Amino acid sequence: MAENDSNASELALQKLVTGNKAFVESTTNPADISYERTTEVAHNGQRPYAIVVTCSDSRVPPEHVFSAGVGDLFVVRTAGNVIGDFERGSIEYAVGQLGVSLVVIMGHSQCGAVASALAGRASGYLDTVISEIQSGISDTTSEHEAILSNIAHSQQCAMQSEAVRSLVEAGQLKVIGAVYDLQTRQVKFLPGD
Repeated sequence: MAENDSNASELALQKLVTGNKAFVESTTNPADISYERTTEVAHNGQRPYAIVVTCSDSRVPPEHVFSAGVGDLFVVRTAGNVIGDFERGSIEYAVGQLGVSLVVIMGHSQCGAVASALAGRASGYLDTVISEIQSGISDTTSEHEAILSNIAHSQQCAMQSEAVRSLVEAGQLKVIGAVYDLQTRQVKFLPGD
């Protein structure tokens, strides 16, 4: 990541804001998903402008939500947008190898994983996800507050990576939160620390 790219995270955020506005206002994706774009990215490599860590929920398609084309976003998806070692490793790859300067941890309204965490335990490996969410939401009973707390917790988990933390401290990377509303299709970016 070059020193002169310190503005890259702000440009990436603006692309996401503009892309979400286009998604809210349209019924088709205006992004470049053409054969030519796919071929270009295959031959020249990927250069995503943002990392989006979000829930696996099928109603939350990040490329559509941000009107992004092939090669535009580096997407990491897990139930409840939780972040563990595999997700941190994926983020480290994108910032270290691809030079991405913006990480967005995006939760969403009506999140089943957060609702399950509020309700109690689960069986099998799902309980691991639920336990991770519960560790971040404390004793809140409000679903909206739990979603916000879970996003903040995932941001903290991303920052456990020394590579991520050092880039943030150097001003070369931003890690921000966002909430996608299933009804309005709008993304609200959360204020940083």
